[in-house]
Amino acid sequence: MAILLSLLSMCATLIGGLLAVHIGDRKRLVLGLAAGVMLGVVAFDLMPDALEQNSRIALGVPVPLLAAVVGFFTVHVIERSMALHTGYEDEFVAHRHNHDFSSLGLLAGAGLVFHSTLDGLSIGFGFQAGAAVGVAVAIAVICHDFADGFNTFTLTTLYGNARTRGLIMLGLDAIAPVVGAIIGTLVRVPAELVGLYLGYFAGFLLYLATADILPEAHAGKPARGPLLCTLAGVLAMLAVAALSH
Repeated sequence: MAILLSLLSMCATLIGGLLAVHIGDRKRLVLGLAAGVMLGVVAFDLMPDALEQNSRIALGVPVPLLAAVVGFFTVHVIERSMALHTGYEDEFVAHRHNHDFSSLGLLAGAGLVFHSTLDGLSIGFGFQAGAAVGVAVAIAVICHDFADGFNTFTLTTLYGNARTRGLIMLGLDAIAPVVGAIIGTLVRVPAELVGLYLGYFAGFLLYLATADILPEAHAGKPARGPLLCTLAGVLAMLAVAALSH
């Protein structure tokens, strides 16, 4: 059953990614929606799950929150060390320095693939705890894997990668939950390690959403569309979180 439900998750991922592929010229709307979805995933999915999985305290702070800060600064340091500077002075007037930072897009896509693998693991572990728990987890995973597919293609191509690479990452992201579900039926992963990873990846996504994607979504002539799409993305993930609980 876990593997069967993970196949539905794979389909949801592909649908989300293909929507991003065919969105066409409405790039700013796509980016606004993607940023909102990512912020919603961080706030309503990743961080709550991380804190639930890992309740350890270090220096008076929950360990997953420390991991989130590390994840945030990881991508910041990567950008700075690669001399990646995106110009915001002229409201993002289509000027980026001639630096190749496609590897950052691949890194972000790989992180989402790994996250989708953990989604599959969660389905497998849920069914180890009981059928009702497994189905509930699977519903939540299927709902937000649509967003994962959307973000995987968008993030990979946003940082200068060709559509082919974006589609490859989308394919890997679609297969990942199935692989995770198979592993999750056979192997047990310490909950604290999972919580640590989820916190780290939450910080990673938070940086990409706020420092890179949102500024580009709102670049150029002011418009309400990207803002409304950002809010819609956040509210959509809040609805998913509410329904999954």
